[in-house]
Amino acid sequence: MTTSSWSVRSVTRDGVRLSCRDWGGAGPDVLLLHGLAGHVGEWDATARLLRDAGHRVVALDQRGHGASERLPEDASRAAYVADVVAVVRELGLVKPLLVGQSLGGHTALLTAAAHPGLVRALVLVEAGPGGAGADLPAAIGDWLRGWPLPFPTREAAVTYLGGGKRPVGEGWADGLEERDGGLRPRFDPDVMVRSLDELCSRAFWDEWTAIACPVLVVLGHGGEGGQGGVIGGEEYAEMVRLRPGLHGASLPGTGHDLHLERPEALHRLIVGFDAGR
Repeated sequence: MTTSSWSVRSVTRDGVRLSCRDWGGAGPDVLLLHGLAGHVGEWDATARLLRDAGHRVVALDQRGHGASERLPEDASRAAYVADVVAVVRELGLVKPLLVGQSLGGHTALLTAAAHPGLVRALVLVEAGPGGAGADLPAAIGDWLRGWPLPFPTREAAVTYLGGGKRPVGEGWADGLEERDGGLRPRFDPDVMVRSLDELCSRAFWDEWTAIACPVLVVLGHGGEGGQGGVIGGEEYAEMVRLRPGLHGASLPGTGHDLHLERPEALHRLIVGFDAGR
């Protein structure tokens, strides 16, 4: 399958099919990883900008998401990391810059820690090593199962999923498929909940200190109201303490899905960071 902008590439690891959007391009490689319950299309604007700026860009639908295997038996953090390694090697990416949002950022963090020679640098968008509360899986599961499915129209999905922010609603709606009388998600809520198990059982500070490559952390910021994303001030301060050379930035007026809200601004941060290392 090919569009005017990207082609679909598939990698199979341990019987699990992984689908990627290969945007092509020449120059330093970039691999993009979406967050929990997300999909590869969330990165379309950023991928196009990066390719046009002189990068070879690939975005991965992670296991359990989008066009990849919908019901993988293994939803562990290690499985997600092994998938990234397989994609890098099978698609011939050379020391890519790993860019991940939310759970995808956590996957990127663990990949860089476990495979220090695999990547050249790391961009974490609304992601960190601090772990999550034990009640998060139940809350996420309740939220996902509470969607009023099927959405009768795309506009209904955009309105519900956007929380008042149309770019966010558009991004989430792009991940839906027409099925059984309306628009439905391309993931299983139980798989999403299982994907959070280890993240909610411990923190990952040892992995954070094991990262050998440069790191940029990009956080949402709600403007006058302060923090707009999920990484709190204490967690970020500890990240800086343990890695004094950490690069950090925030985007005013954004929240957890800042890659959907301000892709051009995120692109500028990524390109500036990669060029300035």
